[in-house]
Amino acid sequence: MSWTKEDYPESMKNLTPETRNKAIEIANALLDDDYAEGRAIAIAISQAEKMNDSSEDLPYHIVPHNDEWAIKRENATRVTEVFSTKEKAMNKARDLIKDKNVQLTIHRRDGTFERVQYAN
Repeated sequence: MSWTKEDYPESMKNLTPETRNKAIEIANALLDDDYAEGRAIAIAISQAEKMNDSSEDLPYHIVPHNDEWAIKRENATRVTEVFSTKEKAMNKARDLIKDKNVQLTIHRRDGTFERVQYAN
């Protein structure tokens, strides 16, 4: 069985979308290599979390996203999460950087820099 972004193991439900998508990709590759389903899931989650941890120092950005606002890691091809207002995105982003030494760059609707914040 192959998993998708919409149909994945219950044990992946609490992963961030970015980590879950990577875990799905890894698990599917392991299944293709004849790993048992349970083992493939465990390995995939572990490896995806390690990959995500290696990007812990990458800055976050609050950027316009269609008619909404999104949080995006620097150099990421996809946004982390989308919000209806800039204020909601900023509140979530502040929670994300709270215990990390990570920069948060806030953009204006036209994409230019508004300001930079740090958790500390």
